[in-house]
Amino acid sequence: MSIRARLADVRERIAAAARTAGRDPGSVRLLAVSKGHPAAVVREAFEAGQRDFGENYVQEWLEKREALLDLPIVWHVIGHLQRNKARHVAEHAAYVHSIDSVELARELGKRRAAFTTKERLRALVEVSIAGEAQKGGVAPDQLAEVASAIEAEPALSLVGLMCIPPLEESAEGSRAPFDALCTLRDAHGGPSRLPELSMGMTHDYEAAIAAGSTWVRVGTAIFGARPQRTG
Repeated sequence: MSIRARLADVRERIAAAARTAGRDPGSVRLLAVSKGHPAAVVREAFEAGQRDFGENYVQEWLEKREALLDLPIVWHVIGHLQRNKARHVAEHAAYVHSIDSVELARELGKRRAAFTTKERLRALVEVSIAGEAQKGGVAPDQLAEVASAIEAEPALSLVGLMCIPPLEESAEGSRAPFDALCTLRDAHGGPSRLPELSMGMTHDYEAAIAAGSTWVRVGTAIFGARPQRTG
């Protein structure tokens, strides 16, 4: 299948999952995760109508972005972010889904504020909903502090929460962590304060939509398996 056909298939499945959950399909947006894939396939997806793209690794993203400067892509940074890379994100990203500390929030806020012509950087707090040590994110009991730190930065806009649940054999196995993130949002101001829920990937995005996701992060179903790194 072409990337255009794969995008169409994913979009239809998103819409069908939303309708099954009694939701407006327009309330769920697709974030195409292009990490590990060349700029050429991002361009192909853009030509097929996709506008929002997610990248995990800052250096890879910057190189790809440079090759695609002629396209008005909306870039989302979704991977673990080190503070020494914050200036690049502050300069070029529209969204960051993976804020996981007060220090990172402050660094991004300071860096974004230097670009006085830019709108506020939309920020989501990554929550370690299952407490997996190998994954990023704040513990649920740290969420209030990090969310408040984002709100204290005039150049940032707190818009929601993100999670990466444990990989389950079935999509429905991810439902409990997704529901837990929704419950956590309700305990910290609800949709009026945290309108976005970034949850669900290729293998479980339909379960995430049933739980209330507003951004699904889909890579493999659009671009195929990532090329193996060499060297």
